[in-house]
Amino acid sequence: FLQSGVGLLQATQNYLWIPIGQLDNDSRAKAVQRYDEAIRKYQVADYKVASSLNILNLSQNLVITMGLMIQQNFVDMEKMLDLFEEQQSVQDAPGATELKVTEGSVIFENVGFSYDPRHPALKNISFTIPKGKTVALVGPSGGGKSTILRLLFRFYDVQTGRVLIDGQDIRLVKQESLRKNIGVVPQDTVLFNDTILYNIHYGNIDAPEDDVYKAAKAAQIHDRILTFPDERGLRLSGGEKQRVAIARTILKIILLDEATSALDTTTERQIQHALANITKDRTTLVIAHRL
Repeated sequence: FLQSGVGLLQATQNYLWIPIGQLDNDSRAKAVQRYDEAIRKYQVADYKVASSLNILNLSQNLVITMGLMIQQNFVDMEKMLDLFEEQQSVQDAPGATELKVTEGSVIFENVGFSYDPRHPALKNISFTIPKGKTVALVGPSGGGKSTILRLLFRFYDVQTGRVLIDGQDIRLVKQESLRKNIGVVPQDTVLFNDTILYNIHYGNIDAPEDDVYKAAKAAQIHDRILTFPDERGLRLSGGEKQRVAIARTILKIILLDEATSALDTTTERQIQHALANITKDRTTLVIAHRL
């Protein structure tokens, strides 16, 4: 590349410094020919240098990327192995039995709990949700409303008192059977990349398909589903996602965690009407900042 560059400069210099009076046709043609050859050699050398640099940069980036990827994979694998070794803070009691839900009544009896011993989240909380009734917990953020849901799901164990479902202490039943009998309509609904039928059926995989259609009708989403296009159709709106989540919760006990707080007024009214149908004769606990 340097040799070609020097040759190009010499040819250019010779061409430019030929006296005008001595520049006959043969000299002019030879000078131009040497100049053209020098340019071609320079261009070929420049192309080779640029190509080799591109290949070098590509190889270097590939090696660096692969090295970072392997390093990150080792870090992730180490975290995953540490996670496998993590002991569950909430475990089934020895001899735990299946939860048998007949009526679905829920009782919080002198419940106390704290994330930080210096700041109790709940203290001597007692209330009863009778069979088929609805109880709402209304208050500002940080008041312990979501903590009550977590205790009912047994994400944490109560520190004092007890939580009963149909007279059974939830610490003495299997967690799987407990959570199988409780349905939640959260504020942010998560849907799987599959059919709406699958998403509703996910609430109870063992339920027959007819029950899925009944759940969709009760949640007032069935007629809307029939108007959707086929594969690669339109995306569900926020209200439609909420109604799919409502249709999932055809269970004895229903928990509503700010189910309508992120919706507009019209959609909120539609969802509330669907909730009124779905919670009829079902034990329901509502968490809200406002009624």
